[in-house]
Amino acid sequence: MAGSAGTPGTPRVLRAMNDRAALDLLLEHGPLSRTRIGKLTGLSKPTASQLLARLEAAGLVLATGTTEGRPGPNAQLYEVNPAAGYAAGLDVTPERILAAVADVTGRTVGSYELPTPGRRPAQPVLRQVTDALDGAVKAAGLARDDVHRLVIGTPGAFDPNTGRLRYASHLPGWHTPALLDELAAALPMPVEYENDVNLVAVAEQRLGAARGHEDFVLFWNEGGLGAALVLGGRLHRGWTGGAGEVGFLPVPGAPLVRQVTKANSGGYQELAGSQAVPRLARELGIAPIPSGPYAEVAAALLERAAAEDTDLSRRLLQTYATRLATGLAALVSVLDPELVVLSGASLTSGGERLRSLVQDELEELAAARPRLVIGDVREHPVLRGALESALAATRDEVFDTSR
Repeated sequence: MAGSAGTPGTPRVLRAMNDRAALDLLLEHGPLSRTRIGKLTGLSKPTASQLLARLEAAGLVLATGTTEGRPGPNAQLYEVNPAAGYAAGLDVTPERILAAVADVTGRTVGSYELPTPGRRPAQPVLRQVTDALDGAVKAAGLARDDVHRLVIGTPGAFDPNTGRLRYASHLPGWHTPALLDELAAALPMPVEYENDVNLVAVAEQRLGAARGHEDFVLFWNEGGLGAALVLGGRLHRGWTGGAGEVGFLPVPGAPLVRQVTKANSGGYQELAGSQAVPRLARELGIAPIPSGPYAEVAAALLERAAAEDTDLSRRLLQTYATRLATGLAALVSVLDPELVVLSGASLTSGGERLRSLVQDELEELAAARPRLVIGDVREHPVLRGALESALAATRDEVFDTSR
């Protein structure tokens, strides 16, 4: 494989590039034979054999089975060694911390849930994080030192200029200025922090509905409204990390909310957030309305409305679609994205009926007309995005054979 522009074409660098290409192919396709790797990389059979021998000696690939049962002589198959490296992710909400560890192939090998109820944390955040991580590490049969990297997803974002969490006043204990230094001192691996909705976008870009797309918006509605902006294939976080905090948008149809960071809400959140769905259902005379957290109630009502074909269900979906499209129109008018991915239970529970209505409303309200799709990553998407982000850096480190 040719070296990239500006990269010295030394034998070591070229070998490392070929090694990484082969490892990425094994991750994508699963077990491959020497011949197949040679064809996919354009390498000769002798060079492919040397490459695999080198990777096997480095502990990066394993010989696993043969092509028995296929036409022709049996050939040895190779796969990435799952134990070559491990990465961890945390999904933090006010109610709990979900933690998971994945091997370098992306398979989750251990998970743990730490409840964190209450307005004041029963334990310091440092203890919460280490307990959650240790629970997942133990479930994986590993030790902390086995984890190469940890990515923590939270509501809001850590301001890169100050290191303090912003836009998430509802997350108790996470706003102390020394928190990031304390976590760095306590944990043996590099730790990164990312907005939870941004991590959902990472998951959708690598595993789901946004694969192959360089410019898209991930629109999230569960506990709160949020958006992740991917421009030119990269997350756009903004100067303070607050890009995509669309819940604070002033929008027509909702009173102006002043001092939005103190209120932890804004006009768009009040108009179209999860808490708006049960209010709207009551106004329409829909019954019964289940009890529980807003996000769960909203999801149940929208799922039921999408499954029914009554006047009230149609009115609920249509009215809510108009509210959603009102804020989305402002977003797509500025960004003009290729795609908008709808994620979070308060969007996905409405299914294709809600998506289609929002698409139609958006085409009436905005000049830009991106395609709307429902996200594919439904199970713990924040945690999956944290793992994918941590795995990307872990693979860059572990798969680097140029050293």
